[in-house]
Amino acid sequence: FFKSPEVSVSSIFLWAMRKVPAVLRQARKAIADLDSLKVLQYEINHEFSAKQFQNDESRSFGDFVVDWDSPQSQDVVLRRRCESGEEVAVSAFLGAEGSNENFKFPRNAFMKVGVKKPGLRSLLQFDCVATAQVGDSCDIEIQNVNYISSPDLDSSAHKGPYISFFSSSDERLQDELHKYLEARGVDKSFADSLLLHLHKKEQGQYVEWLHKLQGLVTPSE
Repeated sequence: FFKSPEVSVSSIFLWAMRKVPAVLRQARKAIADLDSLKVLQYEINHEFSAKQFQNDESRSFGDFVVDWDSPQSQDVVLRRRCESGEEVAVSAFLGAEGSNENFKFPRNAFMKVGVKKPGLRSLLQFDCVATAQVGDSCDIEIQNVNYISSPDLDSSAHKGPYISFFSSSDERLQDELHKYLEARGVDKSFADSLLLHLHKKEQGQYVEWLHKLQGLVTPSE
């Protein structure tokens, strides 16, 4: 009925040795989670203390109304109807971060601006980039202009052929196209409001993601 002390000690030792790898894995995971938790908490505190964009009051988009701005997406869509009956739609999202830290907004916004005349299916589509300039100013660079003869805005199907007629070497044409957009509310003030909105949107999404990640690595009670 009784085992020798040697057998008992040996059995306990073997059992303990089998448990060591699992214990070490759990210990390493606990240390890693603790380190990750510290890093996450530091990053969250940094975002709340810096509030690079959250302290800035949101600015008006003029006569544009927000048509799409989902918390789960990175883009935003704005629309307006001019007194002339023209419809203007702008979709935009942030591009890659630039290298110039002196700019108010570190990232540019890629924009597509569509202008549709009343009673017509054709439209002008402008491919633009909203950029921050040195100081507090913002600007809009027109990269391309397309005439789309018959777009199907409610379908994901191919919109058909289009004709590109924008030449970056024609400064007079650039000036006229900028005036065309400015007359429809897509100007430097609009670019400033858009860049601020998109940067605030992205920062809010980043902080929310940090909180979710923090909840995953926080030890349960």
